[in-house]
Amino acid sequence: MDLLALADFTLVARHGGFGKAARSAGRPKATLSRRVAELEASLSLRLFERGARDLKLTQEGRALFERAGSLLTELEETAAAIASGGERPRGRLRISAPLLFSQTVMGKLAASFALRYPEVRLEVTTEDRAVDMIEEGYDLVIRVNPDPDERLIGRAFLRDRLVVVAAHDLARPIEGTTVPVVVRGGDRPAWQVRTPTGHATIAVEPVLGLASLIMVRDAVRAGVGAGRLPVSLVSRDLAEGTLVHWGDVDAPDIALWVLYPTRRLLSARVLAFLDHLKQAFPNGTPDELSSYAR
Repeated sequence: MDLLALADFTLVARHGGFGKAARSAGRPKATLSRRVAELEASLSLRLFERGARDLKLTQEGRALFERAGSLLTELEETAAAIASGGERPRGRLRISAPLLFSQTVMGKLAASFALRYPEVRLEVTTEDRAVDMIEEGYDLVIRVNPDPDERLIGRAFLRDRLVVVAAHDLARPIEGTTVPVVVRGGDRPAWQVRTPTGHATIAVEPVLGLASLIMVRDAVRAGVGAGRLPVSLVSRDLAEGTLVHWGDVDAPDIALWVLYPTRRLLSARVLAFLDHLKQAFPNGTPDELSSYAR
């Protein structure tokens, strides 16, 4: 494939027309039109739908533009780095992060990164779904206990654990009774916990279902019911005595992973953000996460 023709195609696609692309690049409109036509011929594909007044990408054209744009940017940055004798973090860095992590620490983390690397344009989206980072154009994703994916590699940079907590005036349930609880997600008939005296089962009656763990914590603080929450989110409440620890949830620990595609060379901006995470959470403990969030 002719990389120059591919670059001209992405230029036209980015500007939405040959005229705008020609004015932006200071090149003849006819040259850009000819180069795109040559690329279409070489691929045996129509990349643009040409109307009387507008130009629209075809489905194939949009797929090519989304993939080729990032690849050409990487090539340009690599060439610039070689020419200057070293690469500084620069360009766009797209990250997908889960809701709770974003709500508690991502704003502070992103701000400190932006101040440290002003030539990087950091974009963070918040979602708990398993995004396809390659298809959706992310450089990094942060996920909780991700499923194995042979296309991705990374490391766990934070660990947390779930605990059952309640307000002081909510009595612990005795055997054969249920306790009101605040839940996120589906109902559970019983919670298995580990206590200093051994394992125990807490029969629960969900009285409030909320969409986020921060909302669950606030409702538990208000005394509506007990809740299952990450210890990092309630460590301050436990230390100050505003909430009581009923036990650790009998489940695997929570691990936050930062992931990236195996097929890509890591750019300077990605390496810089990975280093930034390491400096923010050197040991990856719940106490570090709680302290950083405060």
